[in-house]
Amino acid sequence: MLLLTCVVAPWPAAAQPPSQMSTETSPPSTPSLTSGSSGTRGGSASTLSPYLRGVPTGVATAEPLSLTIFDAVQRALDHNLGTILAEYRVSEAGGARWRALSDMLPDVRGRLSASREKVNLAAFGFPLPAGIPAVVGPFNVYDARVFLAQSIFDLHAINSARAESHNIAAARFDYKNARDIVVLVSANAYAQALAASALVDAAQAQLDTAQALQPQAVDMKHSGLVAVIDVLRAEVQLDTARQRVTATRAEFDKSKLQLARIIGLPLGQAFTLADEMRSVPFPDMTLDAALDRAYQSRSDYQAALARVEAAEANRRAIAGEALPSLRVTADYGEIGLSPARAQASFNVTGAVNVPIFQGGRTRGKQIEADAELRTRRTEADDLRAGIYYEVRTAFLDLHAGQEQLRVAARARDLAGAQLQQARDRFGAGVAGSIEVVQAQEASALAGDQYIAAMFTSNLAIGNLVRALGIAEDAARQLLGGRR
Repeated sequence: MLLLTCVVAPWPAAAQPPSQMSTETSPPSTPSLTSGSSGTRGGSASTLSPYLRGVPTGVATAEPLSLTIFDAVQRALDHNLGTILAEYRVSEAGGARWRALSDMLPDVRGRLSASREKVNLAAFGFPLPAGIPAVVGPFNVYDARVFLAQSIFDLHAINSARAESHNIAAARFDYKNARDIVVLVSANAYAQALAASALVDAAQAQLDTAQALQPQAVDMKHSGLVAVIDVLRAEVQLDTARQRVTATRAEFDKSKLQLARIIGLPLGQAFTLADEMRSVPFPDMTLDAALDRAYQSRSDYQAALARVEAAEANRRAIAGEALPSLRVTADYGEIGLSPARAQASFNVTGAVNVPIFQGGRTRGKQIEADAELRTRRTEADDLRAGIYYEVRTAFLDLHAGQEQLRVAARARDLAGAQLQQARDRFGAGVAGSIEVVQAQEASALAGDQYIAAMFTSNLAIGNLVRALGIAEDAARQLLGGRR
């Protein structure tokens, strides 16, 4: 397979065997994958990050699904809770923008009223001749009217709308960043399942060797070539190999459950991994080119810059509250004692509102806006520095991972040759079973270290791709044609 961890595998936690790695570790410069301290496999929904949860969709089928890494990534993009919530936040930002725009757009409404009144004219200052009652009525009043209000010039409304436009841009960048994280997490989960599967295969190979040696030891004991202790040692080694297969299978099954949850498979859906684990070529890119690409492509950094612009616009909007604004209001309708006798009437008013004293409210808002602007600028500067360190760290991990993989491959080949020699010597009766057992353990350890080294190397490449902010694009480029 073309292992997607070469493109999107996240964080460098693979100093330990893949079967012991936790998907809880946070990738660099991304939202923490946990909101609590519980482990990912035993944690409740309230302690797991949305990126480690998916919304189960569809109905489980009796036939197991054959799941490629591209299928897993695509399902995660569609059903992972992280992308779903990020998409909702884009909608929320759009709603806030419409609210801000409403202060600049016409406000038109209609009213239809009917009332019965009795009025004291004297109370309103009407001079009435003697003998004429001051109270008139009761009488009916019918009024059908359309009202219009329009802001002509209002710096507060203008800049508030601009701030919300920047906020919606930031939300869209956050959504793209969330998709990159989901690609990252789902590919890593798939890679962990592949690594766990490789450990199962390695454990099964050790079990096959132990099963072949145990009857051989019994036959040699009957022939008087070895002692009883060698037979007992072979039996213990066989039991140990069986236990290791059981443990690695359990880890493999748990890794598959974690993957199923992340990508939102239907509950109870059985599936198999269609791809295989393999190493990935070292990317050809200089550090300077990687940094330039990261500053341009990182969605979280672009979102931080958009929030700086939003804070600047919000500060200008608050300053606009202290400036005059121009507004026009108008109404037109018909009013009368009955609908048939109603007469047309209208009113048009243009007003300049001039704030004089607001009790320090605008000053207080401006102080808050200044603090928010400084905060947003600091966050953007910190994120830019973080990107620099992430890219440099990824390059260091790349070189170290490639060297670790090279050494682990040689150690695995050497351990395999030593095991074969030990078996041949034991079969020839020139060595005891303890030499075979030691060679088996050395071979098993070398195999686990090779799998961990391959996983670590691929993760280092994935870390670089994540640091560049091109996880989803790279995934589609490499795997888009394999759907």
